[in-house]
Amino acid sequence: MSDAPDSKLMEVSPAVDFLAGTVAGMAAVAVGYPFDTVKVRFQSPHIASKYRSTFHAFFTIVREERIRGLYRGIAAPLAGAPPLNGIVFSSYRSLLRAQLDDDNATPTLTQINLAGAGTGILSSLITTPAELIKVHQQSLVRTPTSPPQSDLDVIRHIWRTHGLRGFYRGITATALRDIGYGAYFTAYEATLRYWPRPHAPHAPAKTREGEVEAAVASHSWTALLTASGIAGVAGWIVTFPFDVVKTRVQSTVAAEPGNPYRTTWTTIVASYRAEGVGVFFRGLAPTLVRAIPVNMVTFATFEAVIHGFS
Repeated sequence: MSDAPDSKLMEVSPAVDFLAGTVAGMAAVAVGYPFDTVKVRFQSPHIASKYRSTFHAFFTIVREERIRGLYRGIAAPLAGAPPLNGIVFSSYRSLLRAQLDDDNATPTLTQINLAGAGTGILSSLITTPAELIKVHQQSLVRTPTSPPQSDLDVIRHIWRTHGLRGFYRGITATALRDIGYGAYFTAYEATLRYWPRPHAPHAPAKTREGEVEAAVASHSWTALLTASGIAGVAGWIVTFPFDVVKTRVQSTVAAEPGNPYRTTWTTIVASYRAEGVGVFFRGLAPTLVRAIPVNMVTFATFEAVIHGFS
């Protein structure tokens, strides 16, 4: 994952680059959100026992809450996609350049990992509020007769009850999870570097779920899409336990009497004591199933927009 882009990417204006990344991020959310809802249901301590497997959870949600139940809370991630994409793209490139002697130098995998991890920490400033609203919506099990509750209702409740600070509940766990951007970028670049075909310098970037935003013209689509899928899986496997912790922290209220999920550390300790080490991988299956198509769709959408404007 070299920081020096190929000639095609250098001709693309920052505005087009930003637009392509935004559209790609929205496409990724639309494709992967149902699996994310299933994952959150598995991770939420109050309702996890309701579902036996990924497919059981999926069909149970559809049967009880219809298709809209799988997309409940999607407005917040869609609203956060544009600024998140801008921060990820710019911060990753800046952090990578800061480690190089000149712009033509080829970064090592360690430098790529550090730049990606730093990007994840910075992006958590945006992803934490969006994830909090999303988790609140996805954790609510509703029936057709239940009164509707919009994202705006959730935002108002959090603001009135906890103020601005309430929107950043779980930011430590979110930042630890988003360090997985480092593993994503490293896996993507390593796959292309060791793919049995030479490739030109390139500058891919990634949105909150870890999606590619640029590609190498000299590589085949097979290589690029394979690298995207591997990268998405690698990023989640490395940091998934912190995603479980984040969900448990954000789906509860710190002030609740006897709440064991007050902080990142108390959540880790309480979860391990009650359910063992396996709890930190609950919901991993739908997440990995989601990671491959989401990354491929994001990459394909980004390239389509870039080619359209080129």
